[in-house]
Amino acid sequence: MEIRRQKRLKIFTWHVHGSYLYYLSQGNYDICIPVNEERSEGYYGRGQTFPFGDNVTEIPAGSVRYHQFDLILFQSARNYREDQFNILSPEQRSLPRIYLEHNTPHEQATDTRHVVDDPDILLVHVTHYNRLMWDNNRTPVKVIEHGVTDPQVSYRGDLPKGLVVINHLPQRGRCLGWDIFRDVREQVPLDLAGMGNGEHGIGEVLHPQLPAFRSRYRFLFHPVRHTSLALAVCEAMMQGIPVVGLATTELVTVIRDGYNGYIHTNIDYLAGKMQALLDDEQLAHRIGEAGRHTARERFCIHRFTNEWEHLFQAVTSTPETTLTQEYSTLTDHI
Repeated sequence: MEIRRQKRLKIFTWHVHGSYLYYLSQGNYDICIPVNEERSEGYYGRGQTFPFGDNVTEIPAGSVRYHQFDLILFQSARNYREDQFNILSPEQRSLPRIYLEHNTPHEQATDTRHVVDDPDILLVHVTHYNRLMWDNNRTPVKVIEHGVTDPQVSYRGDLPKGLVVINHLPQRGRCLGWDIFRDVREQVPLDLAGMGNGEHGIGEVLHPQLPAFRSRYRFLFHPVRHTSLALAVCEAMMQGIPVVGLATTELVTVIRDGYNGYIHTNIDYLAGKMQALLDDEQLAHRIGEAGRHTARERFCIHRFTNEWEHLFQAVTSTPETTLTQEYSTLTDHI
């Protein structure tokens, strides 16, 4: 499709997923996010965790309706069902709109209907697995896979332990593998990092400090049964850290068992591979380097931001009268 307008676009969205927003902000466009005094969900503003550039700006929630944007980017059901009506003007709500879905379905893995059912909104999934499992209704769909920056911190692996990085793992239960983590920890030394894990692990490690922190661990363990592809996995692979995980969801398209990581549905098999990595530091570096090569090819930040920039330009260049027809040229098909 021919892009009819090339200008630096102004995107309005909410601060929903901090690390994803940081990677999204690496592109050639401006991102505006709302902030309120309570710093409530989605209204955190820039915060103190991520080193956002000047292209990410805060707008007081009460004055959002008086600003001009080129596109609205929803990132949660709350954004779509409530927030847009609370802070956007009617004119802003008629702008080109994209819904970015970060997650797999929470209830039925195959039969959950997405909150959006609108042929005039573009639904973007972060993995092909997510796109496959959601019932996307009438909404046109596209997939943009993750992109992460190179941390510029080399993998050392001198600490003979594995690391799990999942926020609030005890509360998120079996879906994200709380039971698996506890069982494997009885066989292999594992540390748990992430928000809400203070009683059971290290607790939160801020994103800018994560590369140096995790570089010493021999491997990253991803015990998740059903989820989207975790950015923590992409980041570890980009750093050359071996990843061990369950052979489920999108991860089976990323890791080739025994080559650039280890995946299986047999937990005992995975525990054995973790022990092999602990026993053989050279093996860990070899597996990790293969994973780094995969990550640099698949999760390149420039590919990621180029895809988003092209999509933003395409969507905002489409006359409203031909929106649905033009979306069909942008979408992915099974």
